[in-house]
Amino acid sequence: MLGLSFVLVMVALDQTVVGTALPTVVAELKGFEFYAWVGTAYLLTSVITVPIFGKLGDEHGRKPFVLIAIVVFTLASALCGMAASMKQLVWARAFQGIGGGMLIAAAFASVPDIFPEYRERLRWQVMFSAAFGLANAIGPWLGGFLTQYVGWRWVFFVNVPVGALGLWFVWRYLPRIRHAEHPPSRLDWIGALLVALTLGSLQLFVEWLPAHKPAWLVVMMAVIVVAAGAPLVWWERRVENPVLPLSMLTRDELKPLFTLSLVLGFCMFAITFYAPLLFQGGFGLTPHQAGLLVTPLAVAITIGSIINGRIVWRLSSPKIMLYFGLAFFALAAAALTRTTAASSHGFIVAAMAMAGFGLGWLMPNLTLFIQASAPRPQLGVATAMLQSARMIGGMIGMALIGALVSHLYVRDVNNLLATGGHSSTAGLLRDPQILVDPALAERFGQALMRTGENAAALLESARTSLVDAVHDSQWLVALIAIAAVWIVRRAPSIGVHRQAKTPGDHQ
Repeated sequence: MLGLSFVLVMVALDQTVVGTALPTVVAELKGFEFYAWVGTAYLLTSVITVPIFGKLGDEHGRKPFVLIAIVVFTLASALCGMAASMKQLVWARAFQGIGGGMLIAAAFASVPDIFPEYRERLRWQVMFSAAFGLANAIGPWLGGFLTQYVGWRWVFFVNVPVGALGLWFVWRYLPRIRHAEHPPSRLDWIGALLVALTLGSLQLFVEWLPAHKPAWLVVMMAVIVVAAGAPLVWWERRVENPVLPLSMLTRDELKPLFTLSLVLGFCMFAITFYAPLLFQGGFGLTPHQAGLLVTPLAVAITIGSIINGRIVWRLSSPKIMLYFGLAFFALAAAALTRTTAASSHGFIVAAMAMAGFGLGWLMPNLTLFIQASAPRPQLGVATAMLQSARMIGGMIGMALIGALVSHLYVRDVNNLLATGGHSSTAGLLRDPQILVDPALAERFGQALMRTGENAAALLESARTSLVDAVHDSQWLVALIAIAAVWIVRRAPSIGVHRQAKTPGDHQ
């Protein structure tokens, strides 16, 4: 578990430290057109590999894939740190995403292998939650510190010693456990290819839709989603050993859990990505100040998971924790809609902590429920499908919330410019980047001085428009979280007081 926790720290750190370093990376390597691809390349390959290696872990045992994944991720991190251009960095990040997807698929499914008894598993999963929360809490600070005082390359090199520790612990102590009675089957290569095409094109579609990419490119991605998705469904229903057992999506006890994971991903990314934008672009706070306000979310995830592990096994119906998690998350989103630049930081911290507690009561329980309901020989692929559903929900959430915020902001700024009769230079306000880039805002002010316009007043009006747009998006998040209560009602009731056998168990 210590080795697996190092693995989780490595993946979680990578997700939080890179964003802080990216502006410095672009300034040194040149190539702003590849800025978004540093994140997209990682997500693209990881979302593809999660279900594939979840299935392979079920067939062959998870230990070999955890070891391979650590090596791949660590080597890719070193390549990222040695990148001499943005193109090299993007390719190294894609390679890193393969390792990250393998780690997510194998590490989470290793826990029920080691601890088949639910109560014991809950106690040990606190290590996962603590590792995840610690990495998320220190990630933004660590990224800024390393970038400023050591150099941005150490944002990636820091994974090397962590990976080495994880590799040694996993190689030395993680047992190789395989639950299936039959010999390992051949990988469903056609299914794997169709999964890659479907999820990869879906990732690009939802990223490009709100990014004003050429229409033909967005339409082409949508066509590939359908053209690969339809044969995927047909093939996986007929092949003997599918890489993606679609029957799981129709099982009454599993379908609500996958749906909840999708909704959770949507809501989680909608807050974690747009709360910092609200604080920096809307309230004018520095990245450091915004990072401090977001930190309680990560800390509360850890505390909430620890509380959950202590009490959920005592409940006659553990499903009640899902209701509490959704309620806290909905309250947090609603509280964010009431925040302004004049709001006390204590109120904002409380809102972010509520969101963290909500996630701390939702994420571990969804994993527990899916692992309790799925047949033991399919634990890995079931856990991987749960993680994939959350990642897909996050992709959709970022795309739809991003499109909504962008549309509302541009609409209000256009109304502002139309009623004021401002010069064409003032049209730079249509890009909210101006609200988070001090150098760009300064150049904007100097340009408007020549026209006699009040740049400060215009920027303040634009900030108000951004705040209103993010507020509206968080109302949507709150409503979706409330609506998800209906899905929880359909979720299975899991008893964690004793070990329950599921069909296909083999010990």
